[in-house]
Amino acid sequence: MSGIQRIKRWAGLGIATGALAAIGMAPAGAAEVNIGFTGPLSGGAALYGQNTLEGLKMAAKEINADGGITVDGKSYDINLISLDDQYAPSRAAVNGKRLVQQYNAPVVFTPHSGGTFALQAFNERDKFLVMSYTSIPEVTSKGNTLTVKIPPNFTDYVAPFVKLTMERFGPKLAIANATHDYAKYWTKAFVPAWKKAGGEVVADNPMDYNKSADFYTGVSKVLAADPDVLFIGGASEPTGLVVRQARQLGFEGGFVIMDQAKVSEVARVAGGMDALEGAVGVAPLSHLDTPGAKSFIKLYKKNHENVPTAETAYNYFAMFLVARAMERAGTVTNVADIRAAIPQALKQIDEAHNPFAVTSMTDDGNLAIDVRIAEVTDGQVKILQRSDMDLD
Repeated sequence: MSGIQRIKRWAGLGIATGALAAIGMAPAGAAEVNIGFTGPLSGGAALYGQNTLEGLKMAAKEINADGGITVDGKSYDINLISLDDQYAPSRAAVNGKRLVQQYNAPVVFTPHSGGTFALQAFNERDKFLVMSYTSIPEVTSKGNTLTVKIPPNFTDYVAPFVKLTMERFGPKLAIANATHDYAKYWTKAFVPAWKKAGGEVVADNPMDYNKSADFYTGVSKVLAADPDVLFIGGASEPTGLVVRQARQLGFEGGFVIMDQAKVSEVARVAGGMDALEGAVGVAPLSHLDTPGAKSFIKLYKKNHENVPTAETAYNYFAMFLVARAMERAGTVTNVADIRAAIPQALKQIDEAHNPFAVTSMTDDGNLAIDVRIAEVTDGQVKILQRSDMDLD
């Protein structure tokens, strides 16, 4: 299933693919730049994909309402085209081809590592910029010159997560995370760090978070090994189910939650924050004190009843970053110039459009911040900054 979202200052609404030819065309004389998105909009990771897409939509609507982007004296509206890949890299590759060849999109956003690597197989040849919402370091370390990685590296969380949970609960770890590629990268990094700190892995049973709605059998299997800590994570909703079933089965230990899952969303499914007692994960946006976070939450609540997530806020910021880079580069088509303009464009981002206070980008395209860790203690979320922790 695929959908096309057209964000226009004169319309401000989405239309289905079949209606594109009838009512989706720009008014005479209006200029547009197409921005692509491929991500999971159906299946087990649908909420995650929709959250990332919502951030892009919010930014595009705001930019267009403010007159669009001005490039070389000409104004452009952002036309956001979204396609569902159901979290499958092969579908993401097909979508990427379509976005570039059919819609001439100079930029394609994707919120998963498999989709990113699939697009990187041909993005330099086909000349489009990949804006990747994944925290796998290899996304930028392999040297793709037309890639920007939006969130910080997940490896920045490994040492704090190990320290906090092992000291509080003990050395026995059970792996009960997802089976997709991103989870495998996390496991590959986390397990050696756990063992180096003196821990042991007593059970290893990844589960398909995208296809199952009942994790009773898998969770029972790892709990039979009497672990102190469960290493879990994938999309937030199934992660919450894993937590809920672990607690129902009597587990009283801690949880290490991969950064793809968001603590606030996991808690809603798991049965509240009390169910996450002892868990460590990425700091919820709602608990950050940056001016940009406060501004974004206020904006989000105008049109949404739920709590905004990090992926929504990061992608909101990233769309503004692309827009300002196009203005700085003086082009909406030369992707090499747009990519080169991003470090300077970062300096032009208003703090209201930068919830996580991103200030720099490495030469290989990694946007970097001082990561914040959430620890659930006595049913409350406690925020820690990595730079303040003694990790020696």
